[in-house]
Amino acid sequence: MLIPIILSGGAGTRLWPVSREGHPKPFIELADGETLLHKTYRRAASILDAVEEAPREILTVTNRDHYFLSKDEFARAGLEGRYRGTYLLEPVGRNTAAAVALAAHAVAERYGPEALLLILPADHLIQDEAAFRRAVAHAAELARQRRLVTFGIVPDRPETGYGYIEASEALGPGRTVVRFVEKPSLERAEAYLAAGNFYWNAGMFCFQAGFLLEQMARHAPEVAEAAALCWENTRGRMTPQTSMIELDAERFAGIPEISIDYALMERSDAVAVVPAEFGWSDIGSWCALSALVPADAAGNRAKGQAIFLDSRDTYVHSEDRLVAALGVEGLVIVDTPDALLVTHRDKAQDVKKVVAQLKERDHETYKLHRTVVRPWGSYTVLEEGPGFKIKRIEVKPGASLSLQMHHHRSEHWIVVRGMAKIVNGERTCYVRPNESTYIPAGCKHRLENPGVLDLVMIEVQCGEYLGEDDIVRFDDVYGRG
Repeated sequence: MLIPIILSGGAGTRLWPVSREGHPKPFIELADGETLLHKTYRRAASILDAVEEAPREILTVTNRDHYFLSKDEFARAGLEGRYRGTYLLEPVGRNTAAAVALAAHAVAERYGPEALLLILPADHLIQDEAAFRRAVAHAAELARQRRLVTFGIVPDRPETGYGYIEASEALGPGRTVVRFVEKPSLERAEAYLAAGNFYWNAGMFCFQAGFLLEQMARHAPEVAEAAALCWENTRGRMTPQTSMIELDAERFAGIPEISIDYALMERSDAVAVVPAEFGWSDIGSWCALSALVPADAAGNRAKGQAIFLDSRDTYVHSEDRLVAALGVEGLVIVDTPDALLVTHRDKAQDVKKVVAQLKERDHETYKLHRTVVRPWGSYTVLEEGPGFKIKRIEVKPGASLSLQMHHHRSEHWIVVRGMAKIVNGERTCYVRPNESTYIPAGCKHRLENPGVLDLVMIEVQCGEYLGEDDIVRFDDVYGRG
């Protein structure tokens, strides 16, 4: 019995400005039009199809704010109705030890302590799915022998951007683990490659739910105790029909913020590694992401519109505009509607330092795009200035915004496409293309799309304060406060 556990957290700061806290790395669309989370869901489903007697359930551990985005990707991957999608929702980020421990409690509660967990980060890319399934079968064999199993990627170059695993004698289809090694210098990476018993740490794991919790209690008691308390305060929300489980916020915030590697894998003497070659990448930088795009004769690559003149080894990612690269070499150029990144390829790992500065300045580009996805659709800020903001709002068929009110702003709504059902105070009306309505400040209102086509409208806000936190919600079908 095996349950895939998708860890979909983190901000992917090295892939800014496309990856942001509100729309992080797992939701980045690759050159083939699919997201990393989409691919991870399909990979998990293929594992379930290959395992006898496996429950057809995929458990995702993610931030509360990313629940609806994750559900949408599950549906786009064609898994709804064929597999059960369950979601453990974190109120805040506490790193992977907390996420794995709570997932183990949830699986043990539903399937028993001997059920296997297959831990899969949502932001990895795997090219050879058949080889991956074989590696999972080997890992499951070792996990049933009460081992904490990790996957070690056979290195093909002296890579300084990954951690390493040193292995020793054979253990069935795997090897015992001697130690985990931090990202090395180039000299050490070359020595590891020559030694032949060092593997890249892929950050994927397989173990029994009960054994993981036993080992956690032994080697990371602070994490284990806090996670157990959190689960005790959460488990009442889990029923056979439950698909969305919100973790107890107060208890979850008390779990130490530490990775599963540091908390457990580096301390336990029961760790095994399955060496594997399945075309793995953690897409950890713009250099890794650019490698997925075909190159021209000069090594230039582009996603979007780009012109290269007298340029070499340059990557352009452009969402809306044409980018011309003239006489440059070794650059990464990422253009989004509200932020532009230009960096040398050698500095691509340092993009996270830009995000750190943006957070210090409380600049909204570290968190949100100009287009913001919501459970009911999306909105795009077209223009803003003192006292006004103009948005393009798109509402999915059958979806509705919350019944809400604003203290500091009024809103004008003009329908461009589709039909809007609008609650405006005590009045309900239908607004068609080229028609409009006015919502004064302090008035309860709701926007709904009653049709079968997307509703598109322009919103003009006017007022002394136009922040997104000026919302008082009275009723919301998506459970937002």
